[in-house]
Amino acid sequence: MAELNGLILEQLIWIIGGMAVLMVILLIISIAQGAKLRKFKRKYEAMMAGSGVEDLESLLINLKIQMDSIEDEHMLQTNQLQVVMQKLTRIQGKVGVKRYNAYGENGSDLSFSMAMVNDSQDGMVLTGIYNRDGSYVYAKPLKGGESTYTLSPEEKEAITLAQQAE
Repeated sequence: MAELNGLILEQLIWIIGGMAVLMVILLIISIAQGAKLRKFKRKYEAMMAGSGVEDLESLLINLKIQMDSIEDEHMLQTNQLQVVMQKLTRIQGKVGVKRYNAYGENGSDLSFSMAMVNDSQDGMVLTGIYNRDGSYVYAKPLKGGESTYTLSPEEKEAITLAQQAE
């Protein structure tokens, strides 16, 4: 036991010296970390100054809530746009009008055929025949650009004009 105590006493100066060096290194590291932390704190305070927010966590939570509401609104608008686009393709927005004289050389171009079709070529043809005794209006449905009723050449021309319309 005395030999062990003697060995420890001989090496004690080296052990204390090594511990002292280790303590100095740890002190330097601690000072450097403190300086970096102060620098980070100054940047954080400069960033948060004037924002009206106490801490970064509540700021991030508020931004997340706002982002969620924006995404919800975007989805709602996207769905509404899809509904409008579906309805828009069914609207008879293409119109073609052909004016003509129904009775040959007598009179003027007071008779007409008007075709209203959508992108699927569904719609209707209105024909107005004018003579001295009165005016007669006929409507014929269209499905795929064709009608179950016989179409006159003027009605067919009105359908062609409507199909070419933008």
